[in-house]
Amino acid sequence: MNEIFLTLYVLVWPVVVLGVLWVLGRAFIKEILQARREGRSLI
Repeated sequence: MNEIFLTLYVLVWPVVVLGVLWVLGRAFIKEILQARREGRSLI
């Protein structure tokens, strides 16, 4: 039974990381587009 939990734990981490990277990437692209619309630098 412990092997199942360990396997699920190991397999869930890539999904969590992918979700976090997706959210951060989406927010970053949104910021870039907004800065271009307003004609200002992102930095």
